Amino acid sequence: MRPVYLLDTGPLVAFVNRRDKHHEWARASLASIAPPLLTCEGVISEACFLLQHAPGGPLRVLDLVGRGLIRIPYVLGDDAGPVAKLLERYSNVPMSLADGCLVRLAERHAGSVVFTVDRVFRIYRRHGRQAIPTLMPATE
Repeated sequence: MRPVYLLDTGPLVAFVNRRDKHHEWARASLASIAPPLLTCEGVISEACFLLQHAPGGPLRVLDLVGRGLIRIPYVLGDDAGPVAKLLERYSNVPMSLADGCLVRLAERHAGSVVFTVDRVFRIYRRHGRQAIPTLMPATE
């Protein structure tokens, strides 16, 4: 059984923006992952904001969603309490809302892998103590 990949903002931005230092890594990684990738609206919002000055950036992100390559099965309203607890627990990091939602997605999808460039996912734990498997660049 193939793992479910949970998409964070960094690889999405890197994939769309050819000038991003992780662009080639993101392209190669995405080529090896069978779609769809799961994410949350917080990641899509962050990516569109960060890509607002890249030619066609936000539109390319929305196109990936529209084509079903990225799916957004997560509704924050269903998990506002648990996400708030995560934000409080990791307030010293600090944890972004998108990261909190991805941790909750990881809790809901056993065996999932977070596709990220953010090393902070080595700190986060699902269900309070389980390391979250990640796919990230070898060096930063």
